[in-house]
Amino acid sequence: MSEEASAPITPPTRPLSVQVTWRIRLAEYGPPTLLVVGLLLLWEGLVWFWAVPVWLLPPPSRIVTTLLSSLPVLVEHTLATLTVTIPGFALALVTGFGLGVALDASPLLRRALYPLLVTSQTVPIVAIAPLLVVGFGFGLLPKMLVVALITFFPIVVNTIDGLQSADRDQRRLLEAMGATYWQLLRLLRLRAALPMIFTGIKVAITYSVIGAVLAEWIGASAGLGVYIARSLRAFRTDQVFVAALVTSLLTVALFSLVSLLERWIVFWKGEH
Repeated sequence: MSEEASAPITPPTRPLSVQVTWRIRLAEYGPPTLLVVGLLLLWEGLVWFWAVPVWLLPPPSRIVTTLLSSLPVLVEHTLATLTVTIPGFALALVTGFGLGVALDASPLLRRALYPLLVTSQTVPIVAIAPLLVVGFGFGLLPKMLVVALITFFPIVVNTIDGLQSADRDQRRLLEAMGATYWQLLRLLRLRAALPMIFTGIKVAITYSVIGAVLAEWIGASAGLGVYIARSLRAFRTDQVFVAALVTSLLTVALFSLVSLLERWIVFWKGEH
């Protein structure tokens, strides 16, 4: 029998790159996962040890049980919140990007409006939202406006700063060749601004769900904000924690979608 035939058969092993990838992921996600699990176990143990009333601080096991038993109702309220979040964020995206380009195109307009934009962020939305409900009723429009008011500012600021970040030498070259402002915007500045614009969009999308919940809290018939308000009146703290968990998961999902869209559109960002 030849040496090749007598050699033991070894099982196939994973490629080295796959093993390295799993080690990197384990090193990246392992510590925070262990920390979260440890905190949940500590929470569960302390509530049981001190016999904390459920209406004051429910244990994680009670929150999970409530989540599973309330899934049909939560799906209905989550869809209602999405019907406010998506159009409100879309309104903020269109107006924020358009206003950012307008302020970049006109230095005079920027000097006049930019301080007012910054000042507008000092006004609490809680004080404005009831006025919107009084003026526009309890329909979709006032809730969309609340979401747009909360989310449009980072889009405006990042659009302006992003357009200013284009390479000066390339800009001067195009200007020397007779390029107009809109040609510069299309050929150079918009591409340079996209990473910062998406940064503003990712910040805004995290605020959008909170804005929708706040708008529903003030006046709506369905949504996570309504679910939280009803749970508080019924002293169902476990349902409040469930709504907070669903809100967080919804925010993470929307943020992830925007990140995937950024990776697809700003594909050259990962090359550096």
